[in-house]
Amino acid sequence: MNTTDMKIPSNKVRDIERYICRELGGLYPDGEVRMMTRILFEGFLGWDQVRLLTSKEETVNQSDLLRFHWAVEELKRYRPIQQIIGWTEFCGCRIAVDESTLIPRPETEEIVQRTISILSEKRPKRVLDICTGSGCIAIALAKQWAEAEVTAIDISEKALEKARENGTANGVEIDWRRMDVLSGRGMELPHPFDLIISNPPYVTESERKNMQKNVLDWEPDMALFVPDEEPLRFYKAIAREARQNLATGGMVVVEINERFGQETAQIFKEEGFETEIQNDFKGKERMIIAKKGE
Repeated sequence: MNTTDMKIPSNKVRDIERYICRELGGLYPDGEVRMMTRILFEGFLGWDQVRLLTSKEETVNQSDLLRFHWAVEELKRYRPIQQIIGWTEFCGCRIAVDESTLIPRPETEEIVQRTISILSEKRPKRVLDICTGSGCIAIALAKQWAEAEVTAIDISEKALEKARENGTANGVEIDWRRMDVLSGRGMELPHPFDLIISNPPYVTESERKNMQKNVLDWEPDMALFVPDEEPLRFYKAIAREARQNLATGGMVVVEINERFGQETAQIFKEEGFETEIQNDFKGKERMIIAKKGE
């Protein structure tokens, strides 16, 4: 395939940028297209924004040109750009992603950062991440608290394969376990935990119609959706497990659906926890902190 076939006039950076803007301009907002361009140059060539701004007349080789063309075609199909380059940044960690895992969101990153801040003095020695997915939360906490024993569970073996890969790539040791928190049988875990944290599925099926194609077509349903008739099923299970597996004085942190903040908090209250709802950077109820009494 040559540049004519791909509608790219040349191998010059300037022409590649113009091609990306022309092909994607009607599908995404201009600011998003510019962001995607920066991400592609960083992901494929390792260029930062300064290099991109000052290297318009440079050329790329034919192999890289083909990658840019492929990326644009995938973006036309609304494939997430994180899957196209194969990774995303999360709390200073590079996390590999594919169709088997949820792509980490800024809201989740904010929750992890707040958790680290809250526990800056009383650093947990044992941490459990439920519904770990790509492993991003467990890995970020393991890097922050190198002395902590971190356990992470998920029902999906494919997700756990990606999580293990990410743990190795980020140089952390985590006890990855395939478990179903919804089994109702109770989880056999090695010891009480000082922190239990989770970003479980919480989008209701009726909310599906409001979601973008880049989520619906490319990310796993099992990591996103819960039935309309039982939207809080994961929080009920997490609260039960926390009552059994959280050390005295320990803390539970969960990401939540903004529609069910009070109802979710009530679940933890009924299990004997002191609860607090916190808003995210958009002002939406997104996080519950539940503490087990001393």
